[in-house]
Amino acid sequence: MRKAMLWGAAPAALLVAGAAWFQYRDHGRSAAVAANFASHQMCSAVFVAGLEPDRFYREAVAPMLAPVGGLVRYEIDYRAHAVTATLAGIIRSRAVYRGALGCAVDHGRQLSALSEAKPATPPLLPPIAGRDVVVPRDPGLAAALDRAFAEPAQGPHRYTKAVVIVHDGRIVAERYAPGVGIDTRLLGWSMTKSVTSALIGILVRQHKLAVDGPAPVAAWSDPNDPRHAITIDNLLRMTSGLAIGQSLYSNWTSAFDPSAQMNFDMVDEAGFAERAPLAAAPGTLWNYTNGNTELLARMIRDAAGGAIAATYRFVHRELFDKLGMAHATLEFDGAGTPIGSAEMWASARDWARFGLLYLNDGMVGGERILPEGWVDYSTRPTPQDNFYGYGAGFWTNRGTAETARRRVAAGMPADSFMARGSQGEYIVIAPAEKLVIVRLGFAETPFGDIAAVERLVADTVAALRPAQHVSAR
Repeated sequence: MRKAMLWGAAPAALLVAGAAWFQYRDHGRSAAVAANFASHQMCSAVFVAGLEPDRFYREAVAPMLAPVGGLVRYEIDYRAHAVTATLAGIIRSRAVYRGALGCAVDHGRQLSALSEAKPATPPLLPPIAGRDVVVPRDPGLAAALDRAFAEPAQGPHRYTKAVVIVHDGRIVAERYAPGVGIDTRLLGWSMTKSVTSALIGILVRQHKLAVDGPAPVAAWSDPNDPRHAITIDNLLRMTSGLAIGQSLYSNWTSAFDPSAQMNFDMVDEAGFAERAPLAAAPGTLWNYTNGNTELLARMIRDAAGGAIAATYRFVHRELFDKLGMAHATLEFDGAGTPIGSAEMWASARDWARFGLLYLNDGMVGGERILPEGWVDYSTRPTPQDNFYGYGAGFWTNRGTAETARRRVAAGMPADSFMARGSQGEYIVIAPAEKLVIVRLGFAETPFGDIAAVERLVADTVAALRPAQHVSAR
C-alpha cells in the first residue's frame, strides 16, 4: 500500500473546498467530482498505464483540480488494485482496476471485471515500425521533436510525453519522455470521441445503425417527446440541443458542470445523459458536451449485444485488432457502457494506427472498415459551428470556421483534420501529405498546446517535402 498526501492549505483553496462542500451538501454531486476524478485517474495511471503515481498526480491531476488539488490525499492499494482519494478529509472516493475494462469509481455496487483477450487473427495493418524507437536522421525532423518537447522557461508546463510521426505508412520519427515507452498506454481524453465515431461508422456499415432518423434511445421513443427528433448525426456533431453542460473547457469549476458530474459521479453515464431536457431544438445549436457521446457509446453496447464481454469483443474484433492496436484500453462505466467520450488509454503508436485508418479512407489491408464516404462525412464542417471547426467526431480544417482558418494559416494543411483531447492530445491526419502525427501529454499551455502542435505539423511538413529527405533508420 502506498500513500501520498499533497496539502497546500492556502486560504483560497480552503475557501474553494468550503464552497464545494456546501454545493455537495445542497446538490449531492459537485464536491464528489473532484475526489472521484482523482481516484479514477490515479487508478488508471497506475494500473492501466503503469505510470509513476506522484509525477502523474503532480503533472496531470493537480493542475486540473487547482486550487483544490493540494487538498487531495490519495492512497494506492497495490494488492487490491485500487486507489482511494479524499478531498479535505471530507469527501472520499475509491476507484478499482478491472483488468481489460480499466478503472471505475466504486459507487457501492458490484463492478464487473474482464481479462484481456489476445487477438484471434493477425492485424490487417502492416507494421509501422520495429521494436526500437525510431530516431530521425533528418535534421528537420529532429529539430521538430526538440521543439515539441521543449518546456517554456517560465511555464505554464507542456509536459509532452510522446510524439510519433508517420509518413507514407511508416514511422519516420518518434520520441518519448522519461518513464514512457512505445508500449505505454497514455490517456487520449476527447480523442476517445473520435474512436466512438469510428465504432458508430462500423455499425452503419453493418446496417445496424443509421445516422438519420430518430436516435435509438428508448426514453425518447414517444413521438411527442421533443427529444425524439434527435438523430445520431446530431449527437456526433454536437447539435442535439440537450442541456448536459459543456465539455469544451476543463478546470476546477467543471466540478459544477453536469457533463463532469456525469463522467465522474454517475454509475450509468448514458442514463444520466438521456434524462437531460432540451436547451434548444435539435440541429439548431452547437454545444460540445460529453453527454452526446455517452449516448452513442450505449448504442454501440446495445448493438453489440448489450453484455460487457460482447461489447469488449466487438470493439477489439472490429477495430483494435484489425489495426494492430495491442496496447489500447477503452474503459467502461459501472453500468457496463464504454466511457466513449473521454477514457481511452493507448500507446502513441496505437493512436497513430487509428489515425492511419482515417488517412486511408477507412480501409485497412484491402478491407473496408468504415463505410465508403465516412471519412469525408466525419470531417465535413458542422454548419452550426462557425468558430471551432468541428465535424462528426473530428476537428476539421476544412471550411471557413475562424479557428480552422487560423490553424491553416499557422501551417496545418487545409485538408487536415484531427482527434483532440483536453490536455494537448492530438492525432493530426493530413491526407495530401500522407502524414499522421500523434502528440500526447499533460499540457497546461493555452488551448491544449495548439500553437506548439501547429508548429510541429508545419515543421514536419517542411522537413518531409524536400526531395533530399533521408528516411529514418
